[in-house]
Amino acid sequence: MPDPARILIIAGSDSGGGAGIQADIKTVTCLGGYAMTAVTAVTVQNTLGVSAIHAIPPEIVAAQIRACIDDIGVDAIKIGMLGSAAIVQAVAAALDGVGAPIILDPVMVAKGGASLIDDEAAGALVQLLLPRAAIVTPNTPELAVLAETEIEDSADALLAAQELLLSGCGAVLAKGGHLPGDTLTDWLVTRGGHSAFQGERIASRHTHGTGCTLASALATALGQGLALPAAVERARAFVAQGIARAPGFGAGHGPLGFYPLP
Repeated sequence: MPDPARILIIAGSDSGGGAGIQADIKTVTCLGGYAMTAVTAVTVQNTLGVSAIHAIPPEIVAAQIRACIDDIGVDAIKIGMLGSAAIVQAVAAALDGVGAPIILDPVMVAKGGASLIDDEAAGALVQLLLPRAAIVTPNTPELAVLAETEIEDSADALLAAQELLLSGCGAVLAKGGHLPGDTLTDWLVTRGGHSAFQGERIASRHTHGTGCTLASALATALGQGLALPAAVERARAFVAQGIARAPGFGAGHGPLGFYPLP
């Protein structure tokens, strides 16, 4: 049996276990990878929202990254919540010269509405990390901010993703879950063209951590050597299964169910 793909997750911790580092570890493990972490922040969080955030010192974030890569090695890197410009800069410096593909989930707002990044950090992310990402996975509000445009429908999302591609990233997966309609469309945009991935919306309030889960599933697939379209297909299937099999915990936006794909 081959060794599992080594996936380094750089993100914040979710005390409720539905998103962030906790969801990332569960996802990587369910999909057969080996999860390592560099924690950027500790959040006080449950299904009802985020009530406090404690940032980890940037030098400790960078040290976690180096400790994992220098000893264990890495096949893919998932980046989620960063929070501050200083942490963005520390992450960028720690990853200098690392050749593993970077999957960047530009986490800006929590499911409950709490802001998870300030304007200075967003600017540093665009300048330092976006051009180095193999793929960026924004939802519609994040894509609108990053592409500096308004998005009202799927056609707008495609145009914005094509605009974002000009920032230097390898690909954009524009997620359509925030747009209205019973059919969801995610656009995969590369320099070779674009593809639509569609699926029926699953009526559920248990969607906490879908973005984290999708990005970590993508990182695992790419670390295992899957081609990008196949990686997107499998990641979307994992998220859909997670929503359909959610355990029903919490009074707010509940967590997904985490199980290996059949």
